[in-house]
Amino acid sequence: MRRRAFLLTSAGAAAAPVPLSFAALPNFCAHEHWGSMDSIGPAPGGFRADFEAGALPTVRTRLLDLLLEPYFRGWLNAGGTNVSAMGLKEKAGWDAWTTLRPALEPHRFTGVYQCTRRGIQQLHGIDIHRMDRRDLDKLDASIGHRYTKLFTWYREAMQRAHFSKLIRIVHPEFYSTPSNAAAAAEEKAFTRTIMRIDPFVTLDNSDTPRRRTLAAIAGVDARDATSWRKFLEAHFTRAAEAGALGIKQLQAYRRNLDYAPRSDNEIRWSGTRTPQETLAFQDWVVHECCKLAAARGWVHQIHVGTNNLPHSNPLPLAALAQRYRAMKIVMIHCWPFLREAGWLAKFHPNVYIDTCWQPVLNPNYFREAIATWWNYIPYHKIMCSHDSTTVEMAVGSSLFTREILLETLTERRYGMGAPPQDLRQAAAALLHDNAAGVYAAG
Repeated sequence: MRRRAFLLTSAGAAAAPVPLSFAALPNFCAHEHWGSMDSIGPAPGGFRADFEAGALPTVRTRLLDLLLEPYFRGWLNAGGTNVSAMGLKEKAGWDAWTTLRPALEPHRFTGVYQCTRRGIQQLHGIDIHRMDRRDLDKLDASIGHRYTKLFTWYREAMQRAHFSKLIRIVHPEFYSTPSNAAAAAEEKAFTRTIMRIDPFVTLDNSDTPRRRTLAAIAGVDARDATSWRKFLEAHFTRAAEAGALGIKQLQAYRRNLDYAPRSDNEIRWSGTRTPQETLAFQDWVVHECCKLAAARGWVHQIHVGTNNLPHSNPLPLAALAQRYRAMKIVMIHCWPFLREAGWLAKFHPNVYIDTCWQPVLNPNYFREAIATWWNYIPYHKIMCSHDSTTVEMAVGSSLFTREILLETLTERRYGMGAPPQDLRQAAAALLHDNAAGVYAAG
């Protein structure tokens, strides 16, 4: 990677020059999924850490838990490796590692592998691609020891990585009474949340365990327009009382982002819906959630791009931005729709971008995004989270983010009247200050 070191010089001719670096700038992690790993365990519909406040590991955490998290496991399978057929659960230590490593080799240069590798190296001091049996034993011991006190480890890792704040994306069930009140309080002491609205948007009319659970939490069984509004209001109120800062949806995984306003009488409230009736219902729920979010001044994070191409294009979100001006929309990911996302952020005061997940997909996607947006949109519209499933992955993503920002911003300074201190100020905005303002979280 090409880098130029620019010098900051203090006032006075005798001042010693200091290399420009973004390494110690605070980084606001505004969209994370830490805890989505096998050692903490699954829940119906996802991972325990997203459903249960204070969820702790149920078994000792090891290297394979950090590597075979949902992203990398899915991409290994997509690449032709049947991870489940490798028998890794029946193996331990060096035996498990030597079984898995040949499958990792073709993926060693991918973003997800490199982010996790670099984060482990930064936090545990071992390079997984060059380790021997003794190194693996030391690494498994280090990981296992630290994850026994999960939230202490998160705070220590955040401090070492210069992470300032943490927002995790959770399901509505997360705000019900925790099974471990002490652990939930420890997590809440340094974590804020965003509530996923996907469970509401995808809820059909059948009598499922999840429908019953969500109805019991809300104290309302949503069966018509009136009860649905009470149901949603109850969940939003419970989330707000727990300190939630907004909502998030990933409907772009399955449909387009054109949410038409719907009247109550357009919705089929009972029985099996046709595909068009399902689309109308989803539109209705998204608009009702936007109304509740706007009334609270909440942020609405919306998944854009990466999946369901080309239907995850963000341009239809212009209508939501114009209709709910009190609601800040944060488009997350955005690749490959970088120009479209940039246009929305440039011309809509309440629309922002978070580059989270770009380095995990491919660090060059982040480089491409910054190069595309830097001379087009005001930089207060851009934030740099990580969308990582482990703190180790987030640390590795942060290293790539800081390095690429330094490289790109210093290359862009020529002819633009940008002294080094201005570049540092801009980087501080992208890494921390912009998110602190958008989420009003300090």
